[in-house]
Amino acid sequence: MKRVLFALVLAAIQMLPALPASAGESAARKNANAKTPQDGEAEARLIAVYQLVGQARGREALRAAEKLVRDHPNFQLAQLAYGDLLASQARPIRSFGDVPDTTANAAGPVLADLREESRMRLKALRERPVPGTIPSQFLSLSPQNRHAIAVDASRSRLYLFENSRTGLRLVADYYISLGSSGIEKNVEGDLRTPLGVYFITSNLDPRSLKDFYGAGALPINYPNALDTKRGKTGSGIWLHGTPPNQFARGPNATNGCVVLANPDLDRILRTVSVRTTPVVIASRLQWVAPHSVAADSKTFEDALHAWRNAKTAGDMTRVLRFYTPDFRSYNKTLAEWTPSLRSELDKIRGRNLQLKDVSYLRWTDSSDTMVVTFGEVADGSRTGPTKRQYWLRQDGQWKIFFEGVIG
Repeated sequence: MKRVLFALVLAAIQMLPALPASAGESAARKNANAKTPQDGEAEARLIAVYQLVGQARGREALRAAEKLVRDHPNFQLAQLAYGDLLASQARPIRSFGDVPDTTANAAGPVLADLREESRMRLKALRERPVPGTIPSQFLSLSPQNRHAIAVDASRSRLYLFENSRTGLRLVADYYISLGSSGIEKNVEGDLRTPLGVYFITSNLDPRSLKDFYGAGALPINYPNALDTKRGKTGSGIWLHGTPPNQFARGPNATNGCVVLANPDLDRILRTVSVRTTPVVIASRLQWVAPHSVAADSKTFEDALHAWRNAKTAGDMTRVLRFYTPDFRSYNKTLAEWTPSLRSELDKIRGRNLQLKDVSYLRWTDSSDTMVVTFGEVADGSRTGPTKRQYWLRQDGQWKIFFEGVIG
C-alpha cells in the first residue's frame, strides 16, 4: 500500500513506545479464533491493525481489519478504520474517518465520538501505570475484598485488581464511557458520573433489564455518606454494558453510569463480589508504590485504634470525642444516635473489642476522608456486626461523621 494513512500511522507511532510491536498482534492472535468474545480481545485486535499500518504493512492491516469487523460487526471504531484502509487503495487519506464531506456533516457527532474513542484508547495504552503500582486510594484492603476496581476518567479506563496475600495485582483494564456532561455529579439528572469511593451493591439479572444495559448491571452506592453530607442528589449509577447493536459508546455518552463493552463487563460480572468490591472513580488516578501508603496510613490507624480502645473501656465521654457535631447515622443526628452507642458500650461491658477484616480507602479532594469497613467482635462473642465508618480529617485530627451497620 503506497499511500500513507496519516492519522492511523500517527496514532500507531504514538503508541509504540509503550507497547512492543508484537504486543497487540500476539493478544489478537490469542483471541481471534475464540468461539465467544473475550474481554479486551476486540481492542487488542484494533491496536494490532494500527500497529501494522505504522509498520507500513498495509495489506496485512487490511486483512486484519476485515476479519475484525466480520467478527464484531457492531464495533463502529473498527468499521471506521476498515473503511479508511479500503479507501486508501483508491485515494490519499486526509484524516482518521475520512468520509465524504456530506457524510461527515450528517454524522458529525458520531464521527467526533469515534475519533475521540480512538484517541482515548490509545492514550490509555500509551500511558500505562508503572508495573507494581496501585491507585493511591487503596491504603488497605482486607481478605474480604477479593477484587477492587478503579476508574480513571482522564483516560476513559477501568482497572480491575485482584487482592491476594501479596497485595493488589492489576489483572485487566478496559475502555469505558462516562457521563455526557462529564464527571463530578452533584444533582439528579445532571448527566455526570460521580467521583469518590463506592461499593458494588448488587448484581442485576440481565433478564430483568432492557437490552439497553447489555450483559448486565452492577449498581454502586451513590450517593455515599460523603455525597449526602455535601448535599448531592441522584441515584441509579451503575456499571453496565451496551445494547446488542453497539460495541462501545463515546467517551462521554452516558447518563452518568460507567459503561463497558459487553465482553469486558461479562468478565467483571463473573469476577467481582457484591458488597465487598470497592469502586474508586477519580478524575485522574495517582499510581503509587504499595509501601509508600504505609506512612499515610499510620496517623489514621492510630486514631482508629484509639477509638476502639475508648469503646473497649466503656468511656462514653472519650468515645464521643471521636465524632463530629454534624455526625449522622443514616437519618439520626449525634444526639439521636448516642443512646444506641451507649447500649453498645453496655453490651461490651469492658471486654476487649476486636476489629476484624479492616479495610480503609482514602478519598482526598477539598477535604481528606477515610472510608473504613470492619467486623466488630467483642471477646467472648463469635460474631458481630459489620460496620462502615466515614472519617474526616479536621485540624489534623481524624473524626467520624458517619457510622452504620452494613451486615
